[in-house]
Amino acid sequence: MTDYDPRIVDLYDVDNPDGPDHDYYRALADSTNALSIVDLGCGTGLLTVTFARRGRRVIGADPSAAMIAYARNRSGAEHVEWVHGDSSAVPAGPHDLAVMTGNVAQHIPDGAWQRTLADLASVLRPGAVLAFESRNPDVRAWEQWATEVASSRQTMHGELREREEITEIEPGVVEMLAHNEFVETGDRFVERMVLTFRSREAVERELQSAGFEVRAVHGGWQGEPFEADSRIMVFEAVRS
Repeated sequence: MTDYDPRIVDLYDVDNPDGPDHDYYRALADSTNALSIVDLGCGTGLLTVTFARRGRRVIGADPSAAMIAYARNRSGAEHVEWVHGDSSAVPAGPHDLAVMTGNVAQHIPDGAWQRTLADLASVLRPGAVLAFESRNPDVRAWEQWATEVASSRQTMHGELREREEITEIEPGVVEMLAHNEFVETGDRFVERMVLTFRSREAVERELQSAGFEVRAVHGGWQGEPFEADSRIMVFEAVRS
C-alpha cells in the first residue's frame, strides 16, 4: 500500500477522536472478559492503548508503517504488542476478542476480505468474539462526501486545504481521492482510498463461511436494532 503522509497521521486523532464507538468496543472487551485482544487496523492506536490492563494481552496491527510508528510513541504504547502488517501477521492465539474499528472492514477489498476473516478465525479460540462496523450501502453515504471547493483549516503543520473527489467505480465500490495542500510549504499530494460497501447479507454470509456465527447486528453504538435506513451496521460474531 502507499503509506500516509506523516503530517496527515499527526491529524488522525483530531479527525477521529475517542467517542461512542470506542466506548462500545471497550464495553464489549469487558463484558466478554477478554484476556487477549486483537485490534486489527488499529491506526494510531488511540483505542488500542485503552484496552490494556493488568493480565490482559493487547495486540495492535496495521499495514501502515506511518500509523504503527505513531502508535508506538503514544502514551501507554508500552502495554501493547504492535505489529506492522495485515491479518496474516497477527500473532498466534488463542485470542478472546478481535475488533476492526473505524470502518476498517471497508478498506479491505474482496479476496483480501475473505482471507482476513479466515486469518482471524484461525487465531481466535472457539467462542471468541469478532466485532466490527461497516456503513450501510443502502444509505449511500458517499454521495455526500464530494467537495468541489477546497476547505481550509489551521493545523500543527500550518494551513491545510482539503478537497474530496468521489467516484463509484463499480456497484458498492467507491474510490475516494483526498486532495491535500499544505499552504506554507506548497506541498500537494493525493491520497487514494477504495472503500467496499457490503450488504448485511453479504457480510453475514462471508462470516459464516469463515467459521463465525453472527449473534447480533446493531444499527448504532447503543445496541439499537438495525433498520433499512441505519447508517452503520455493527456486527458481533462468535467463532464456532
